[in-house]
Amino acid sequence: MKSLLTALAMLSLLFAQPTLAQSTTPPRQDLGALQQAAQDFMQVQATGLPGTVTIAVDPVDPRLILPACAAPQAFMPNGGRLWGKTSIGIKCTAPSPWVIYVRATVQVIAEYIVTSAPLAQGQTIGPNDISKVRGDLSALPNGIITEESQAIGRTVATSLALGTPLRQDTLRSQRVVQQGQAVRVVSIGPGFQISTEARAMSNATEGQLAQARTPAGQVVSGIAKAGGILEINY
Repeated sequence: MKSLLTALAMLSLLFAQPTLAQSTTPPRQDLGALQQAAQDFMQVQATGLPGTVTIAVDPVDPRLILPACAAPQAFMPNGGRLWGKTSIGIKCTAPSPWVIYVRATVQVIAEYIVTSAPLAQGQTIGPNDISKVRGDLSALPNGIITEESQAIGRTVATSLALGTPLRQDTLRSQRVVQQGQAVRVVSIGPGFQISTEARAMSNATEGQLAQARTPAGQVVSGIAKAGGILEINY
C-alpha cells in the first residue's frame, strides 16, 4: 500500500511540472498593438505635412517573440524620412528592454512648384516663371518647394528646363548687401533704436550675418535685411 501511495505521489508531481512551468512563462507582446503604435506615431508626425497624407505601416514580423511591454514607445530613427518609404522604431524600457523597427510608406499628395518656362543660371524668379502642379511629393527628391513665396525673388543656381520641380538646393537668395556698399546699421534693444551709417565689408543674402565698418573705424556685425540694412539686436 505504501509503495502504491509513493507511486501516485510521484505521478502527481510529474503531471504538475508542466503546469508550473507554464505559469511562469512571461506574457508575450501583442504585435498588432505595436503596428498600431507605429501608425498613431506617424499620424502625429505627419500633422504638418501639406495636402492629403496616406500612411501604411507594414505588419510586425509574426516570427518575433517579445516580452509584453507596458508602454511601448515609437520613435523616428536618425535619418528617417517623414514621407516616402521609411522606417519607425519601437522600443520598450521595462520590464524587459527591446527595440524593433517596422517599415512604412507615407504618400503625400499636394501642390508643388515647377518652372513654367526655361530658366537660365543666375536668373531671378518672377511670378510668371513658375506654376503649381499636384502630385505625390513622396516620389520627388527632398527639399521640394511647395509655396510660391519660397521661390519668387530668388535666383536659379543652375539652368532649369520647362516643368522642372523647384528644390531648395537649386535656388539662391538674392544679395541684399554688397561688399563696399553703404549700409545703415540699426541697433535695437529694450526701449531704444539707434541708426548709423557704415560700409559693408562682405556680401550677404537676407538673414545672413554681415560685417560693416563705421566712419570711426569700428567693425560691427549684424543680420542683413532688404534695403541695405544691418540689424543688431541687444
